[in-house]
Amino acid sequence: MAWMCWLSQVLRLLHTFKASTPLICWRRSWSSVLKTATTAGRNSPDFREAHAARALMRWPRVQAKASFMIRIALPAILALVLGGSGTSLAQPSPDPRVADLVQSGALRIGLGLGSSTTATRNPATGEVKGPALELGRALAARIGVKPVSIEYPRPGAVIDGLRANAWDVSILLVDPVRAEQVDFSNPFVQSDLTYLVPAGSTIQSVADADQAGIRIAVARGDTSDLVLTRAFDRAELVRTDSIAAAVALLRSGAANAVALNRPSLIAESVALPGSRVLSDGFAEIYSAMAIPKGHAGWLAYINEFIEDAKASGLVNRMIETLAMQGVRAAPPGGPANASR
Repeated sequence: MAWMCWLSQVLRLLHTFKASTPLICWRRSWSSVLKTATTAGRNSPDFREAHAARALMRWPRVQAKASFMIRIALPAILALVLGGSGTSLAQPSPDPRVADLVQSGALRIGLGLGSSTTATRNPATGEVKGPALELGRALAARIGVKPVSIEYPRPGAVIDGLRANAWDVSILLVDPVRAEQVDFSNPFVQSDLTYLVPAGSTIQSVADADQAGIRIAVARGDTSDLVLTRAFDRAELVRTDSIAAAVALLRSGAANAVALNRPSLIAESVALPGSRVLSDGFAEIYSAMAIPKGHAGWLAYINEFIEDAKASGLVNRMIETLAMQGVRAAPPGGPANASR
């Protein structure tokens, strides 16, 4: 197997390093030996030892090999030892459940941009960050493959990639409609859906929003769109092609509120002076990893990964690092495909 060949190479390098170790010691001692041997003449044993040591240490290839062993071989062994822990989230694994992913050498991660619960792009730097990217990379490291990002303009558009078999795993908010198209892992975080209203709005609660004449902006195919389509009786849904476009409608006065997950609305409210995120919500939501249907082995493997991530504190550290507000780690277990 490939990993056994790699280990054999590392051990061979370490053996070479061990053999060259005396040269490093000689480098520290030959000058002092030479100094004391000078008065004894060129035929003295001390002089010959010092001369030989000096000649050896002039070999650049020997010095380079010793340096290489220190910088490369030892970290490789440390990585091997650390990877041997059964609870390590970065453990490369030849697990048969993900053998096809290992064979491909890559994990394609579908990133739905625009939501704090999935991924966002910094408009100034172009940097993408978010739970989908962080957990996707951690999963790829555990499997032992390269992470590859496949970007979509909004979370709901990730589902469109299923038709083209464009991604292997994504992170989405769990919804019964989506559960007909993908399989969801156990959830890793939970929050709620609510509204962002502009300064001076008379909407004080979720109940106030479902009224005739009220226009609610949503990103097409987003979880808030799916939920409100089933629940609304009187208010009008205004669908847009992105979350940014929905917020733009609110800013221009073309919409009375934006419906979205709480973490994303809190982030959007910063750029809208006087705006408010309602204190109550209209649906509890759970974020989970999503995979195309028909991969039972992947799902079992990912569920183990998610539970390890929650138990080890990885999810809580991710929430803190990404400064996600209005969200918390989901409790252990919990089949995400169940209605909530």
